[in-house]
Formats: sequence, C-alpha cells, structure tokens
Amino acid sequence: MRIAIGSDHAAYKLKLAIEELLDEMGYAYEDLGAHTDEHPADDYPLIGAEVAAAVVEARANLGILMCGTGIGMSIAANKVPGARAALCHDLFTAQKSREHNDANVLVLGSRVVDEELAKEIVRAWLGTAYAHGRHDGRNACLKVIEERYGHRG
Repeated sequence: MRIAIGSDHAAYKLKLAIEELLDEMGYAYEDLGAHTDEHPADDYPLIGAEVAAAVVEARANLGILMCGTGIGMSIAANKVPGARAALCHDLFTAQKSREHNDANVLVLGSRVVDEELAKEIVRAWLGTAYAHGRHDGRNACLKVIEERYGHRG
C-alpha cells in the first residue's frame, strides 16, 4: 500500500506526525508538500490536486491531506475527477467515509483535531474497508454526477 500525503504550511507539523505514524504502521508514502511551515510555503490547491491525482492515476492507493480546517484541501482534491476526499474530524466519520463512500483521500484540519486524535482517525480510516452492497448504487450515482458536471471545474 502506497499513500500520497500533503499539507499546507498550517498543517506541516501535523503532516510530519502522520508520516511518523505511517512509518510505524509500515506504510510507504510520498510527501507531495508543503516542505516547511513558513507562510507562504505553498499553494494548497495545487498540493491537494496533486495528492488526489496521484490516487486517481494509481501512483498511490490512498491519499491523506491536511490544512488548517481541512476545507480548502477537500475542495481542491474533489476537483480531480475520481477523487473522493472526505473531511473527517472523528472516528465515526473516518470509518463511514471508507465503509459507505469508498473515500480514497482523507482530509484533516490541523486546527480542528489535535495530533493524537488525528493519528486515531488515520488508523481508523486505513483500517476500514468499503462495505459494497447498498452503497454501490449510491456511489454509482455520484460517478454519474461527476461525469456530467466534472468537466466544468
């Protein structure tokens, strides 16, 4: 399993902590930025899109993104057709984003969750599989919507 990971300057320190967790868990990852906590160190939309593209293009199996609130990275990642980025602030939403929505990018807000909770969320998200069944039809509907409107940015 390979994970693409990225953050803006506001979540740089959280990203380093999550990378340390991924090392402990034995996951390979590629850090796509930012590479400092200095402002302005980045254009977060570009980093969010690059992580999402890495997943959609199968250069990574999953992605993890972080910014101050998680909102900007979620918006950026979900602009990439095929990305299903889920902003999660607790274990329940992390698990359901994988189980029900087959999310392929996890987004965290560094100013919303502390480091320990973020690590728990990552563990839960990575440890939860897509349930299929009744969720397949709903996710197929999302794909139809994406195909219809996705080209309009």
